[in-house]
This record gives sequence, structure tokens and C-alpha cells, in this order.
Amino acid sequence: MRALVTGAGGFLGDYIAAQLVARGDDVRTFSRKHYPALDQLGVEARQGDLRDTAAVESACEGMDVVFHAAGVAGIWGPWEHFHGINTVGTENVIKACRKHVVPKLVYTSSPSVTFDGGDQENVDELAPYPDQWLCHYPHSKALAEQAVLQANGTDGLLTCSLRPHLIWGPKDQHLIPRLLERARSGKLRRIGDGTNLVDMIYVENAAAAHLQAANALAPQSPVAGRTYFISQGEPVNCWDWINDILALANLPPTQKSISHSSAYRIGTAMEWTYGLFRWQSEPRMTRFLASQLAKHHYFNISRARKDFGYDPLISTAEGMRRLGKYLNGERS
Repeated sequence: MRALVTGAGGFLGDYIAAQLVARGDDVRTFSRKHYPALDQLGVEARQGDLRDTAAVESACEGMDVVFHAAGVAGIWGPWEHFHGINTVGTENVIKACRKHVVPKLVYTSSPSVTFDGGDQENVDELAPYPDQWLCHYPHSKALAEQAVLQANGTDGLLTCSLRPHLIWGPKDQHLIPRLLERARSGKLRRIGDGTNLVDMIYVENAAAAHLQAANALAPQSPVAGRTYFISQGEPVNCWDWINDILALANLPPTQKSISHSSAYRIGTAMEWTYGLFRWQSEPRMTRFLASQLAKHHYFNISRARKDFGYDPLISTAEGMRRLGKYLNGERS
């Protein structure tokens, strides 16, 4: 296929592009800046901003499928930033696909679009969007996801949305490095009682799910117009898993803890203070982060298994082995 991957300079997008190249597809990428790794991959690499309608339209021209993995993540920042890139940028991708009669659009969403701050245990895709949002990221992603699903069946475009949770693995530049930095600086604290179960997904499995969904996306297919949770299919204890990652980097386990209620109050106070003084840096704690680290959040992936045959090919144990090699400088 002729495939476009937006956000290919990022963690997941890089793996999606690599898997497409490996199976022989003709790949074009669209990223905010130049990434030498994409040149080495042998793709047609383009640079641009999702908010630039003309650049997005040019990137989508002639494609058989668009994997829209680009976006801005985070727990703090102005609404205009998140909405402009995540929501308006996605709307631009949809318009470009419709203009150029691109048959398929696979969107990378997030399970946080259903998160209201409480426990999520074996939640499926019938879970509603919350009435109130704890930060701008999930709100902007939810609006984008709704636009993607509503576009299904218009102007020959078929769409679906995938919600990978806690993507991890070699080459991650966000989740794992931030965790290790906090541990090394002595700032890492366990939030809550340490019993919360979470879903996560190894990056190669997340990328493969996108390709599988695109393959199954066809007229009369159940995939068209649907959203899917994807994960390793086996929740883990959040803080045991974090300690396992620390051990891979030869760091001691988390020793200090704070209750969820205390962390939530601190997050509320820090959000108020940062908002009052308009500080742009990210607070060490927010309401969203406190709840994400203390509450259960794992999901039922039976719909993805049934509709497009998703099954995690790389086990958690094997993924952790590969991550350990990467963290210790072994790149093979």
C-alpha cells in the first residue's frame, strides 16, 4: 500500500513506519521536524505542522491509508496548544483524506478519553466520555476521536480509532526516561496503596495492531467506524511493574509513598498556583497524574481480538528483556 504515517518521528509512529517498510509498503511520513532515523528507514519524509491545512493536504495526496499517530501529549499546558494540534490537526487530516479520496484512516487515540478520575476495571468500548476533564490532553483527544468516527463512510473514507495504553519499549523518549529521571533524583513517590492494576502495551504490539486494523478496515467490516482498546491483555500491578523497570536500569525500588488523597490535593494546589502565575513548566503533580498513578485502569480487548484478530505477539516478559538490553546499551 501507499501509506502515510503522521508523527513518525515519535515513538509509536516510528515503529508503525518501520513495520510498514518491512512488509514492503510505500511509506511517506509527516513530522514536525527532520529525523535522521526516517532517512535511514528509506521513507519519503516530509516536515510540517498539523495545523497547516495545505501541508497536511499535500501529505495525504495519493495515499491508500493514513495512520494518524501524531499529537501532543502531556498533563499541563494551554488549551489552545492541545486543541490546535490534537483536535484541529486531526480535523485537517480528515478533510485532506476526504479531499484526496483516501480509502482508510486509522487514528491513534488514548484510553484516557474515558477517564473521569475513578477506577476503570475491565472497561470496554461502551464506556462513555466523562462529563468533566482533569486535563486538556484527553479532552482534545476525545474531540478528535469523535471527529474521526463521525467521518466514517463519508466521501469513500473508512475510519477507526485505536486506544493503546501506556506504550513502552526500546527507543521510548518520554515514559521510561521520565520515570528513571525521577527515580535517580529521588523524586519518585508511590501514589496510593500500591495495589492498583493497569494495562500497558509493548510498542511493537501497538504498531502491529494499527496495521491489523488497517488490513481489516473495509466496507461492511465491523472495524469501520469503531474504536478499540488495545493492550498486552494482562493487567499488571502498576508499582510492581515500575519497580521492575527500575531494576532493569539498576535502580532500587520505590521506597517512599503518599496517599492518593494527599497527592490529589497537592495536584489541585499546584494547578491553581501554576495557573495563577501562568507558569509554563509542568507541575510535578496534578489531579490527573495523581489519579492515573493510584487508580485501577485496565481494559477489555475482546473487541479488537474479534474484529481484526489482535493478539499481542511480544509477551510482557520478552518485552521487558528487550527493554533491559536497550537500557543497558545493547541495541541489537
